[in-house]
Amino acid sequence: TQSTWGRVARYKALGHQVVVVVSAMSGETNRLISLAKEIMADPDPREPDVMVSTGEQVTIGMTALALMELGIRAKSYTGAQVKILTDDAYSKARILDIDQHHLKKDLDDGYVCVVAG
Repeated sequence: TQSTWGRVARYKALGHQVVVVVSAMSGETNRLISLAKEIMADPDPREPDVMVSTGEQVTIGMTALALMELGIRAKSYTGAQVKILTDDAYSKARILDIDQHHLKKDLDDGYVCVVAG
């Protein structure tokens, strides 16, 4: 939302390095889960997780574009691009490790990093 983008812009203007973690837009996760349940009443949890991640991908791209429109250098990242390692508890996975290499480089280069969460 615009209030989020404004908050990010303020922190960036103060000289902070910023990583923004966003999820799908309101209602999108429920819509995608409903689609999965139209196909299979009790789907294997892995596949709805894959579907839900597409909603997050839309949001990271939109957020990065909105920040760019405000004159802020921004890059979007999926969990795989950041290399977030989780356990295999689909729909409630816990983070085990995050490879910070790419994020640190881009933060040092002045980018706001927008990560799917």
